[in-house]
Amino acid sequence: MHSKTLYIKTFGCQMNERDSEIIEQLLAQDGYLAVDGADKADVVILNTCSIRAKAEQKVFSLLGQLREQKQLRPGMRIGVAGCVAQQEGEKIFSRMPHVDFIVGTQQIYQLPEILQRLDQGATSHELATDLDAAFAIPPFQQLLTHQPPANPEGFRRFVTIMQGCNNYCSYCVVPHTRGREVSRPVADILEEVEILVSQGIKEITLLGQNVNSYGMTNPVAETPTSFARLLRLVAAVPGLKRLRFTTSNPKDLSAELVACFGELDNLCPHFHLPVQSGSNRILRLMNRKYTVEEYLEKVAALRERCPQIALATDMIIGFPGESEADFEATMELLRTVRYHGSFSFKYSDRPHVRSAEFSDKVEESVKSERLARFQGLQDQISLERNQEQLGQEVEVMVESAQSEMWKGRTTTNHIVHFPAAAQPHQPGDCLLVRIDHAGKHSLRGNIVVPEAEIDH
Repeated sequence: MHSKTLYIKTFGCQMNERDSEIIEQLLAQDGYLAVDGADKADVVILNTCSIRAKAEQKVFSLLGQLREQKQLRPGMRIGVAGCVAQQEGEKIFSRMPHVDFIVGTQQIYQLPEILQRLDQGATSHELATDLDAAFAIPPFQQLLTHQPPANPEGFRRFVTIMQGCNNYCSYCVVPHTRGREVSRPVADILEEVEILVSQGIKEITLLGQNVNSYGMTNPVAETPTSFARLLRLVAAVPGLKRLRFTTSNPKDLSAELVACFGELDNLCPHFHLPVQSGSNRILRLMNRKYTVEEYLEKVAALRERCPQIALATDMIIGFPGESEADFEATMELLRTVRYHGSFSFKYSDRPHVRSAEFSDKVEESVKSERLARFQGLQDQISLERNQEQLGQEVEVMVESAQSEMWKGRTTTNHIVHFPAAAQPHQPGDCLLVRIDHAGKHSLRGNIVVPEAEIDH
């Protein structure tokens, strides 16, 4: 089979990263070889994110640059996948006529057939943006059984357990671009994890727009399984060293899930729990369906069950109607919880969402000033949190071991840099490292015990 070359540029979240892996595996079965640049590729796919306006702008900027390459190589195929594809649909063709195909979030499994039709000249543009039940399509077992991981040297993988969201937060495009919640069958998830671990994968991250509500909307005829129960089943897969998950909505954080952090040895003590605002008034406008007080109760329960847990969050700054008092409530929440880290962004209107119609928009200069204040305080707290680890010996999973200074990650998701070991190690190996320096965004230390001597 004559090989063609494929380049995928991924924007945004871990869900998109996993979708890009699936696209690469699907097209590999048709003879496509992955390359590291658009200039080397017969097919270029931009797997897009539309959660913020800036991410969408980057997509169209890159598409504009690709127009010149298309003029030089008319046989080159350019496609848009992901959330911008789902959101904008055929309007992308009008704006960027050099684009050959548009594939929505739940139609990526149609890519081999779409490219075949384009190659056969049956069509000049292909559009596939129907929102179907994603897991009614049976690609997973065939894909995993017959195709090795896209990167055989990898040590960690994302496993999608559900898609879509039923929450309809007033600012969020996800229900419009990913559809309603669909939970994947437990047996399929376990089979994928078992195959990946048998291939040498040591860390698994379970993915969903709201993993906490897994099983509440399962389309298959089986006994409903809670997310906490699924966690226990995945954690029990022999050979799995580390287990993570993302993302969670605080309103669905159950006592059963909190208990998992004190009972599952390979469940990493790191929890990304987006709060979005510290003001109850703004939370109501956002349709978040919990209060600050309820959120703090759940934080307290997590820390009681797992004192070493590292908490991170998302925060939207400058939501329509946000007053200085509302923002100060957000700052007070940051001082109270003292997150190890956070992702904070200025609010931007997105298509099809209710908040785009809200009046009383916050001026851009005010949003920028508040964001700087929030991030400044977060940086200070992150440094203080990291300094708490000075002198501690922590298990670090190696991520890169290609130079004199290696990099790895703790179970609490802290990045650690340390001098190379005398003996060779591979990504995925675990070493015991004593922390002797703390910065705002990473730690530094020295190896104490190599992997073979760590008692798991």
